[in-house]
Amino acid sequence: MNNTFEMELLSPNNWKDYELIDCGDFEKLERFGKYITIRPEPQAVWPKVNSNADWEKLAHVKFIPRSSSNGDWKKLKAMPDQWEIRYEVKGGKSEVKKDLVFRLGLTAFKHVGVFPEQAVNWDVIYDFLSPLNKPKFLNLFAYTGGASLAAKAAGADVTHVDSIKQVVNWANENMQKSNLDNIRWMIDDALKFVKKEIRRGNKYQGIILDPPSYGHGPNGEKWKLEENITEMIQSVLEILEPEKHLLILNAYSLGFSALVPENLLKPYANKNKSRLSIGELYLNAKSGVKLPLGVFGKLEK
Repeated sequence: MNNTFEMELLSPNNWKDYELIDCGDFEKLERFGKYITIRPEPQAVWPKVNSNADWEKLAHVKFIPRSSSNGDWKKLKAMPDQWEIRYEVKGGKSEVKKDLVFRLGLTAFKHVGVFPEQAVNWDVIYDFLSPLNKPKFLNLFAYTGGASLAAKAAGADVTHVDSIKQVVNWANENMQKSNLDNIRWMIDDALKFVKKEIRRGNKYQGIILDPPSYGHGPNGEKWKLEENITEMIQSVLEILEPEKHLLILNAYSLGFSALVPENLLKPYANKNKSRLSIGELYLNAKSGVKLPLGVFGKLEK
């Protein structure tokens, strides 16, 4: 099969509880539900559209970095340290829409508990899995579980893998708030888990992986995207159900091209007659600028 395609640019466009208001000068101004945050953003290399004074007038809280990996939140207006937002997951094939609920929080690592651009993938996952009879779905580097919730809402048997216990507990909390249950939680190194699944002979109709540029497993296993992604993808493809499948690879790394996931996935696509698409995820700011937030490759059959 000869996969010829245009590169896709995808952005969530129907999320009432989230809005990127502006970004620039290495920062972003975002609304999560009722609260507005200012956070660092390394991709926002252009000038802000709105002034710093306008930003601070709107914002409830601003993240002040202490180092490259952590910092403190400065509250500009009264707001709680934890709050909730919702996302209505839906797909083109399914008339049924379901609310996913996320508990957000001000962490020391500038994150609040959700990557909003990933909502595009939640809809794709929900749409693909909904018509299937009890499909198996695997979420690797799964964070607080947006993709896991979307898959469970679609009726899948879901396995959620992350190396950090506190993050898995957070995902479990989101599951309960979303009135879902029975997600299988695994605190494990993603690559080690996949290799165990190969030995067990397990297969999945749906797999998503969103690996970081750098990271560590629960026992100190080192992860570096450029060094480990080839072995990771080759292993993941061994547990992908060949007859009916969806695989999404996200890569948020400065300088990573969408041609990287294309080159990693194309041999499998050609061999198995899967449809391959590649592209970028981005957020469309109210101010008119577009914030790039990683590249993706997607196999579907």
